[in-house]
Amino acid sequence: MNPYKVVQEFEQQLAEFVGSKHAVAVDNCTNALFLCCKYLNVGEVTIPAKTYVSVPGAIIHAGGTVHFEHFEWTGEYQLKPYPIFDSACQLSRGMHVTGTFQCVSFSANKPLRIGKGGMIFTDDDIANKWFRLARYEGRNEKPLLEDEILMLGWNMYMTPEQAARGLVLAAYLKEVNVTRPLYPDLSRFPIFRSKE
Repeated sequence: MNPYKVVQEFEQQLAEFVGSKHAVAVDNCTNALFLCCKYLNVGEVTIPAKTYVSVPGAIIHAGGTVHFEHFEWTGEYQLKPYPIFDSACQLSRGMHVTGTFQCVSFSANKPLRIGKGGMIFTDDDIANKWFRLARYEGRNEKPLLEDEILMLGWNMYMTPEQAARGLVLAAYLKEVNVTRPLYPDLSRFPIFRSKE
């Protein structure tokens, strides 16, 4: 059995569920956001002050700076002005918005509770190809000795074991799935402010 097929089946099933052309499975939503920020070479990014602590870190590690706004959100929010959405708290049928990169989480307190993992939903063929290489050390989905490495990537792929669990749990998704975790106000931490 080809272990990549399990991950590909999971990606295909969720792409069909949300209505996107592509789904790229990664090891967590933070890395999904990082890859999107890196791909788009973000500058200043505006996010809500109350979000998960790793989101501003992903933006900064990708080369961007963070600006916080104080507003309430449910399910997802945009990393303004970019077409990137932190959709970690939402996984609903038909939710994909054409022209965007929507990043979801599969952690224990999210709609699809695999325990760890994430995914990027996109319709962009070029971005899809880049994300697939970037998440897997620049490798294609084939045995290493048969591969030709053409880019430097990261170790951010989803394991077949996580994907198999995701396939099982996805069968029980409702049409609309939204969670609402409580987050601290990150704007009070100097670590996230750009150096002036």
